[in-house]
Amino acid sequence: MSKKETRKPKPAGKPKKRHMPSVVGAHHGTASLETLDIAGYNLEVSDEDGFVGDRASQTAFRKLLDVWRKRCRDKGRDDPLGKLPSAQLSKKTLDRALHGPAASEAGDIVRGAIEEFAVELTDVIERFMRQKAWSGVQRIVIGGGFPESEVGELAILQAAALCQVAEIPVELARLRHEPDDGGLIGWVHLAPPHFALHADALLALDIGGTNVRCGIVKFRRDKAADLSRAKVVRRAKWRHADDEPSRTALVDGLVAMLTDMIAWAERRRIRLAPFVGIACPGLIREDGSIARGAQNLPGNWAADTFHLPTALREKLPVVGKEATQVLMHNDAVVQGLSELPFMRDVKRWAVLTIGTGLGNASYVNKGPRAQPAD
Repeated sequence: MSKKETRKPKPAGKPKKRHMPSVVGAHHGTASLETLDIAGYNLEVSDEDGFVGDRASQTAFRKLLDVWRKRCRDKGRDDPLGKLPSAQLSKKTLDRALHGPAASEAGDIVRGAIEEFAVELTDVIERFMRQKAWSGVQRIVIGGGFPESEVGELAILQAAALCQVAEIPVELARLRHEPDDGGLIGWVHLAPPHFALHADALLALDIGGTNVRCGIVKFRRDKAADLSRAKVVRRAKWRHADDEPSRTALVDGLVAMLTDMIAWAERRRIRLAPFVGIACPGLIREDGSIARGAQNLPGNWAADTFHLPTALREKLPVVGKEATQVLMHNDAVVQGLSELPFMRDVKRWAVLTIGTGLGNASYVNKGPRAQPAD
């Protein structure tokens, strides 16, 4: 079965099945699982210039690129990267600049921004490692959209080298799943365990400041009991930043995407769990509301009158014969948990997701160390 990429969800048609209120989950933003504790997430370390993490986001890299381009223009030379603002340059355009002639000015500008960003990322890592929730972290998994480009990968490699030089006792690793999949797959470890025993797959959403990803994640317990072989079998992606929807329109788009996934699973006789996992930025309260940190999403998501799990639950068709349970957690936490089966060889580990902003989470494994899955 192949994944499907879409740009903008079509409005959901009339559901064939009647609606029912779902079971309200009591574990939004949970801090403890059977095999690990979530030591912290959405860590906000600040100084006189603002939040330290803001210096190591994809947005921050584009700002550094603007500075390097301005230096070129200030010398009376044409901008080798053209007239588009750095925020609008595609990842492919920047990657191509790295492969131009050896003395290419465009390549020099991009490399200069990479080197400066790597220094900032290293500083953020060092500052985070001083915090209680990150104390003793042995490995940091880097996820998010930035590392999927050659520019991002090079920046992370340079940051890893700088960490070594600075004798910061931590290993940097890349997310093993596609970035679009990690924020969906992590839900197989957060969902109530009985779903993996009685269903084939679950529905998941990953809501970011630029994109929304919606997918069907198969548990594949027949391949691995620890869920290390869980797989996204269908995925849709909507770049909502291009459409600038209102908060209400964004919720309607999420419902349309989920409804389409439910219909697709039914046609293929995939037994979906009556469950939807939502990953989104911010600090998630136990009741499923957002305390803070969702400023990149359209509208006021931290308003007392807005509760996304309820908004979705009331509009979704029934999955199978049961009411649908909807749970929320922080997007960095979920993406990091996609690596859970492969992190059993360390006690403390963490994740940084480099996207529109910088997401973060840290974990402490319980019990004896085991060998990581292949």
